[in-house]
Amino acid sequence: TILGETHEEEDEILPRKDYESLDYDRCINDPYLEVLESMDNKKAQRYEAVKWVMVFAIGVCTGLVGLFVDFFVRLFTQLKFRVVQSSVEECTEKGCLALSLLELLGFNLTFVFLASLLVLIQPVAAGSGIPEIKCYLNGVKVPGVVRLRTVVCKAMGVLFSVAGGLFVGKEGPMIHSGAIVGAGLPQFQSISLRKIQFNFPYFRSDRDKRDFVSAGAAAGVAAAFGAPIGGTLFSLEEGSSFWNQGLTWKVLFCSMAATFTLNFFRSGIQFGSWGSFQLPGLLNFGEFKCSESDKKCHLWTAVDLGFFILMGIVGGLLGATFNCLNKRLAKYRMRNVHPKPKLVRVLESLLVSLTTTVVVFVASMVLGECRQMSSTGRSGNDTLSLQGMSEDVNSSIKTFFCPNETYNDMATLFFNPQESAILQLFHQDGTFSPVTLSLFFLLYFLLSCWTYGISVPSGLFVPSLLCGAAFGRLVANLLKSYIGLDHIYSGTFALIGAAAFLGGVVRMTISLTVILIESTNEITYGLPIMITLMVAKWTGDFFNKGIYDIHVNLRGVPLLEWETEVEMDKLRASDIMEPNLTYVYPHTRIQSLVSILRTTVHHAFPVVTENRGNEREFMKGNQLISNNIKFKKSSILTRAGEQRKRSQSMKSYPSSELRNMCDEHIATEEPPEKEDLLQQMLERRYTPYPNLYPDQSPSEEWTMEERFRPLTFHGLILRSQLVTLLVRGVCYSESQSSASQPRLSHAEMSEDYPRYPDIHDLDLTLLNPRMIVDVTPYMNPSPFAVSPNTHVSQVFNLFRTMGLRHLPVVNAVGEIVGIITRHNLTHEFLQARLRQHYQTI
Repeated sequence: TILGETHEEEDEILPRKDYESLDYDRCINDPYLEVLESMDNKKAQRYEAVKWVMVFAIGVCTGLVGLFVDFFVRLFTQLKFRVVQSSVEECTEKGCLALSLLELLGFNLTFVFLASLLVLIQPVAAGSGIPEIKCYLNGVKVPGVVRLRTVVCKAMGVLFSVAGGLFVGKEGPMIHSGAIVGAGLPQFQSISLRKIQFNFPYFRSDRDKRDFVSAGAAAGVAAAFGAPIGGTLFSLEEGSSFWNQGLTWKVLFCSMAATFTLNFFRSGIQFGSWGSFQLPGLLNFGEFKCSESDKKCHLWTAVDLGFFILMGIVGGLLGATFNCLNKRLAKYRMRNVHPKPKLVRVLESLLVSLTTTVVVFVASMVLGECRQMSSTGRSGNDTLSLQGMSEDVNSSIKTFFCPNETYNDMATLFFNPQESAILQLFHQDGTFSPVTLSLFFLLYFLLSCWTYGISVPSGLFVPSLLCGAAFGRLVANLLKSYIGLDHIYSGTFALIGAAAFLGGVVRMTISLTVILIESTNEITYGLPIMITLMVAKWTGDFFNKGIYDIHVNLRGVPLLEWETEVEMDKLRASDIMEPNLTYVYPHTRIQSLVSILRTTVHHAFPVVTENRGNEREFMKGNQLISNNIKFKKSSILTRAGEQRKRSQSMKSYPSSELRNMCDEHIATEEPPEKEDLLQQMLERRYTPYPNLYPDQSPSEEWTMEERFRPLTFHGLILRSQLVTLLVRGVCYSESQSSASQPRLSHAEMSEDYPRYPDIHDLDLTLLNPRMIVDVTPYMNPSPFAVSPNTHVSQVFNLFRTMGLRHLPVVNAVGEIVGIITRHNLTHEFLQARLRQHYQTI
């Protein structure tokens, strides 16, 4: 695969990896197509029913994973806070608060250390996993991202990270966990459990696996926020490049199954009321309503929309700042932390945990205000009414370092689970001073930015919501205190602030709007949330990309955007294609196939025949035909002509060997035009291409036309298919007919999916290298193809929407002149080609 030339100038120091693409493009042995074509209607319906059963099972299992994480997070967190609260209350009187700090450090450092160890076992379990799943659904295979060991380390690691007091959330990793469940459950096998295998012949393709991963990711969102529709839209907006109506229904059904599975068990365990469905997700925003005694209060009014737009602008600026700082931290880690021994990553995580714990403890003790608990006065907007608040909100009030009948407003935010702190900001009015909210926002902003990216499983949704909610409550307090807007509802401004900051960080619009509406269970918030998110996205996009896109780019993943820029239409398919092809013939010797597979890393090869038709007889005595042939030769794009044009600038190919070859022949490649030039070309006899005889190499005396001779295109064959044919000895001898070659069924061809053998690990000594393999029964004879003159925007849309991996470029007479892969459509590669195009004008 040909990589793009470079990243942006500021990213040149970062290594770029070779990521595999997923086999989404249509093949003749595609399991879904072949199975359905060979089935009668009843069997086809049974196959589709199995898909629905699998989708339901994925939803249920994802809900159970969420239940496991939530249960142990609550258990460990309550144990820690119970011990620390008892110690703080006792030491406040005795003056031994240092001992309380040491106890808190002991809990947090132990939990974070365990989370870091799990990431050492499976490094891809670090972070939220959303960038990796976004890459997978976009068509890029990230190693280990959907393995069983990953979900185990992810689920256990995130509960230790959250219980360890880090400013991370468990909702983001739920998306990754759901995607892994979707990828593994329908396979009924795992590389981590090699001895446990089931004979389950269905869903043995990357396309089916991608659909199940889409469903699993949506189920993770639904379980995290109790938002099945939002989960479906998240999978559509942030992930999948290909979508259809049938997949929409399956993904929504999977999301519903996850939501109600988690709701059923959480409601039963917490309230003892099985089947009541009172807790729809891991994060629930509660009910937004004004107090009945406050007649002036409204959830929001038309006047408030102006403030919401301004908050969206500020949220976009804050999100852009957050992303910029986190990008610089990520680059620093890639230069100075990741190349060092793995123990350094653990030490970094422990340092972040130590700093966070000390800051939280000292800020609560020094910066917190002791405020009076009041059950009188207005119970809606100004003072705290214990009778008017829910039991969860009341129980989360912390009295650390304060006398009786008072509570510590800073400790109430810091010494609570993040979900409880969000509920405090949403539903308690008049309990947090502007100074406390400002300091809390600043500390939380900096620490959460530093935390995201360390080697622990961590989510970003909840920290962003909490940070934004503090910003929104601060705005509400200022409007009430200094402008006198008594009608505003502080919880609404906290919600809008949370949406503005989260939207400024992740740059999601449609799905995040629906997720927040479903979490609040208040449809009237739809318009302000949507406007705020759009404004925040537009503002943030003016400065940089979303946080997930930034981390994808830092990894060097060839992610394809939704569409190309308008100016890219100045390029054609011929400008971005790769004309230097490695190909096979319909009938090829084993020694040639082995040589090709062992000397290249391509994942597919064109199946071609040489175009050596002799047109000399048609030209004799007929000037009309001669002119027509000359016109055809001059108007049809050839690989040799395209290679000659590129080699003149010496910018298209990094290969020094090819540059030297071009230097040697650049004076002879364009001889003076003569009348018998076409005649000489037609009389030339080409020797067979050297890939039929691996011991030969191209002659240095070959012209560009001999190296890049015309090839008639017949189809595509995948590397995995060629390896399978060699492993199973599918071939025939030269003295036999090709009909004597054994035929493999689809089940036999896909038996090793998804991990086919490596050609370098195979012992092929028993095969006769002179035997011939007929690849025509297994190739894809009708792949998507484009003309050399096709606009880049059309090429891009076809490649992305159809989930392709290889796109042949075929001229008007059926000759393949190049091939386009994912790397030829990345933003960096297209920008480089566009600059080269401007230089040649």
